[in-house]
Amino acid sequence: MKQAVDDAHRREWAGVLAATVRVTRDIDLAEECVQDAYAKALTSWRTDGIPAKPGAWLTTVARRRAIDLLRRERALARRLPLLVDDLGDRWDDPQAFGTPDDAAPIADDRLRLIFTCCHPALAPETRVALTLRLVCGLTTPEVARAFLVSEATMAARITRGKKKIQAARIPYRMPAAADLPDRLQSVLAATHLVFTTGHTAPAGGQLMRADLTERAIDLARMLRMMLPARPDVAGLLALFLLTDARRASRLGEDGALIRLADQDRDRWDRTAIVEGRALVAEALRAGRPGRFTLMAAIAAVHAEATSWTETDWSEIVGLYDILTVEWPSPVVALNRAVAVGFAAGPKAGLDALDALRDEPRLAGYGYFASARAELLRDLGRVTEARVAYDEALLLTENEVEAAFLRRRMSELPS
Repeated sequence: MKQAVDDAHRREWAGVLAATVRVTRDIDLAEECVQDAYAKALTSWRTDGIPAKPGAWLTTVARRRAIDLLRRERALARRLPLLVDDLGDRWDDPQAFGTPDDAAPIADDRLRLIFTCCHPALAPETRVALTLRLVCGLTTPEVARAFLVSEATMAARITRGKKKIQAARIPYRMPAAADLPDRLQSVLAATHLVFTTGHTAPAGGQLMRADLTERAIDLARMLRMMLPARPDVAGLLALFLLTDARRASRLGEDGALIRLADQDRDRWDRTAIVEGRALVAEALRAGRPGRFTLMAAIAAVHAEATSWTETDWSEIVGLYDILTVEWPSPVVALNRAVAVGFAAGPKAGLDALDALRDEPRLAGYGYFASARAELLRDLGRVTEARVAYDEALLLTENEVEAAFLRRRMSELPS
């Protein structure tokens, strides 16, 4: 029974919370009611059986609880909304919000919740924290562990975010058509950060956090379902699928990191690759590609190659050239330099990399030092490579990546 409730939590949390917020206009109260609904499910489902539509059951229980609490406080008609929308005086009529069995209102509510969490008035780190807490349903300690801060720090960040929503009267609704592109980019960026944090954990003893990558993929699928005509949404989902398809091959049986060049491509998830490539093609046909579509196209080139030696590095460099125009970033320039090293030789790659040495945003970026170490290694400049590996180790907090760097350094000729 606990497994059924856990599955419903993973699949239904965002929809249940969003539908309940629509009744309460108060995120904290909605969370309390939804948590009560899941607690009730643990006992009710054991005696009555698992309902045919768990999400609808949970939504009904949570919203009834919310209405009961509001009525008990004798404030249903007078309560000032903490989240405003365009329902006007109908806000106190539960029937105005659709029924739990009505998929469209629930889908719309989830989208409203995502856009509320990722409003531009909130700091980027707060958007991600609220997305994980409210849309993904992670607990505050889980969100804190994901971003390597204390539980108290994360709790304060989430609380500030909720208070900002209240103080700024951030609307619980879809943005106007004119505002959608900028607002959607904020949503996509927050979702992408959730994925990248799971794909390679910033610190700790695990290379990956599968719970975070899977949450991000779920979010991207949700956005895809609700915004099917947006090529940037298709591109984001494609990027996640094509990148995550390599998950099973990234670690050896001993837990050691395996380079892309050495991965067993037979272990790549071909179903995910087929879906990802189709999404990339769809997004590219839609017109000028955005950054997530271009990143997905690069991932698709890797996925299409049957071996490392058959990778079309010239095409990858060309895609990075376009990406640097669409999304100028020192990290993109770094990745392009690495691709140049494979396309035109390590000397060309090192020259491209060293052109970025004065970029302040790369000064504390461990991947810059590790990329230099690998190129210097390929050029036979052993002493310089050793220094670069040492620098990378100082900047690397993920234990699996650090072990990989130590192994690579140990393999240098003395």
